[in-house]
Amino acid sequence: MDIGKARAMARLGVLLAGCLAAGGAAAQTLAIASSAPVTSIDPHYHTLSPNQSFDSHVYDRLVDRDAKGKSIPGLATSWKLVDDTTWEFKLREGVKFHDGSDFTAEDVSYTINRVPRVKNSPASYSIYTKAVKSIEVVDPHTIRIHTNGPYPLLPLDLSQVFIIPHGLGPDPATEDFNSGKDAIGTGPYRFVSYKPGDRIEMERFDGYWGKKPDWQHVSYRMISNDAARTAALLAGDVGIIEFVPPTDLPALRKDERVRLSEVVSNRSIFLWLDHSRTGPTPGVTGPNGETLDKNPLNDLRVREALSIAINRNAIVERVMENAAIPTGQYLPPGAPTYNPAIKPPPYDPTRAKKLLAEAGFPNGLRITLNGPNDRYVNDAKILQAVGQMWQRIGVQTSVEPSPWSNFISRAGKQEFSVFLLGWGVSSGEGTNPLRAQLATWNAQRGLGTANRGRYSNPKLDAMIDQAMQTMDDKAREKLVQDATALAMADVPVIMLHLQKNIWATRKGLVYEPRTDEDTRAMGVHPAAH
Repeated sequence: MDIGKARAMARLGVLLAGCLAAGGAAAQTLAIASSAPVTSIDPHYHTLSPNQSFDSHVYDRLVDRDAKGKSIPGLATSWKLVDDTTWEFKLREGVKFHDGSDFTAEDVSYTINRVPRVKNSPASYSIYTKAVKSIEVVDPHTIRIHTNGPYPLLPLDLSQVFIIPHGLGPDPATEDFNSGKDAIGTGPYRFVSYKPGDRIEMERFDGYWGKKPDWQHVSYRMISNDAARTAALLAGDVGIIEFVPPTDLPALRKDERVRLSEVVSNRSIFLWLDHSRTGPTPGVTGPNGETLDKNPLNDLRVREALSIAINRNAIVERVMENAAIPTGQYLPPGAPTYNPAIKPPPYDPTRAKKLLAEAGFPNGLRITLNGPNDRYVNDAKILQAVGQMWQRIGVQTSVEPSPWSNFISRAGKQEFSVFLLGWGVSSGEGTNPLRAQLATWNAQRGLGTANRGRYSNPKLDAMIDQAMQTMDDKAREKLVQDATALAMADVPVIMLHLQKNIWATRKGLVYEPRTDEDTRAMGVHPAAH
């Protein structure tokens, strides 16, 4: 099928989505409402959850993850340690790319080598390939990856890297993926068109190696407004929405047209604090607006005061409508490397005032609190709630939410000092946030790639390095738990809560909730499926 015909069919699919999305086994088109924009079709450009959710349709990984976060075979059927620094992956045979070429070990080598060379990446995937020293193609369906020292988490790391064909040539440009020219994978759907900020159209790839999806066409729509997303579902314009607004939950639970699926997620919501400046920092001044000669956020007492001035239970109950749980760390209870000794910081405004006074700010501070207003569940409301709580301890807070695209660009340039973000632990274990978020930023080593506050703690770095070289699973888990405890005690970020992942589908459809937040058309089935 040529691209023009495919696009025409996709447009027809969009028109029919409302009546077909919940139409049972005969349905051909599924319209999905994503809650945040996909920033690129390039699967190695930006480590962002909406990107990874979309990428799972067009591209495949060597190692995939099931709905509970367990590693399962993807393009690799098995993997094993040959020695402490060598992993061998057996690759799936008979797999085709969307352009008809065969998937082989050359594609894996090409992909891994390309990842750290992607230009202008706002959050690089190189963190997942930094341990690779060399790649040995044993035969077309066997590859050995040699690491820089013992590295037990290589299969987990590679579960974040999508494979592309080596036929794309040296260093394909991100723009060529966005145009569709290079958007070629082995996934269950082939790319048709991309309208940034609006929608992506896909068509089922009949040459897919795995189970055939139920839907011939998928319209992947980006609807960041909560009310608009719910309205689209109730009107039948889409078959499934993600991040169901908590304020809509009571009504939706009673609505016979809707079916809900939910699970506590690996997505934490927190506040970044600027650690990059020793002198004045943007948006933080004395109580009368006077410029400070030192960055007060470098004082642990100030960071702790800001943390314990927040009533996390109140945010969960009143803002999130219990669609979250308070947290003091990145992972939910029961996850590998979760540390049960780390509790959500207690609400203690009296002690918060005392700590500020001890730090030299008895009359408080002025802080500008930034964040997105269209990315996370109730993000703008969370900002307002935190601002009001800080006012009670003498921190005059100006809340400035903004659209995600503008906000994340400025945050990446370290223009803010205190700002809200989230992090989804897609690997399901604690080395992921420690390496990406809290390790000292080091582009050459691929560490701290998402460390937007530029936090740096040499002792923590050493503990992370030790954990990453420990092959014994139990010993490594203890090291990660200890490293997490060290980090959280230093308050590099102010943890708030873990979101619950909640999807709503039209009657007649079912969806298995995923801890990794992915909304996959392949997981949406007619109820009788």
